[in-house]
Amino acid sequence: MGPPRAAARDEGFRAFVVARRPNLVRTATLLTAGDRHLAEDLVQVSLTRLYVAWPRIRATEGPDAYAYRILVNAFTDETRRPWWRRERAHAELPDTTAAETLTAEDRDAVRSALAALPPRMRAAVVLRHWLEYDVAETATALGCSQGTVKSQTARGLDRLRELLGPIAEPADPHDARRVS
Repeated sequence: MGPPRAAARDEGFRAFVVARRPNLVRTATLLTAGDRHLAEDLVQVSLTRLYVAWPRIRATEGPDAYAYRILVNAFTDETRRPWWRRERAHAELPDTTAAETLTAEDRDAVRSALAALPPRMRAAVVLRHWLEYDVAETATALGCSQGTVKSQTARGLDRLRELLGPIAEPADPHDARRVS
């Protein structure tokens, strides 16, 4: 009875990866400020950890939130490594519908501005304004208080506005995704 259950579990995981991997890569690319290679590495690490935990993930919680939390944790772990501050690889940001409204020059400016943010602040901005997590979800994903999420997000957006100038101002004041 073991193999059919394992096969069904593996098929469920395979279907999840096929459906969600592109979004995970886009999110990881934003977290890494455009470093496509590091983003791919983070997604691979995240999917490996997710596969190990796959049997324990409850259907009610869903694997999406779990996968993004693993991704953010992998990113945080990676930024704590000593070589992180020395090595800077540059890769192109994958095409996304949100980025299509920006010129190539604007996308480069956004990537550079994101890279200028400290890693946890960048993660707070990406989770809140790219993935549209609420404050509580972001706090859970980052393992910090809701107040920390609010302050990091506000400071991050202020810094992005300073760095980006006119392209940081959304055409619609309710459209905060323009800067992400």
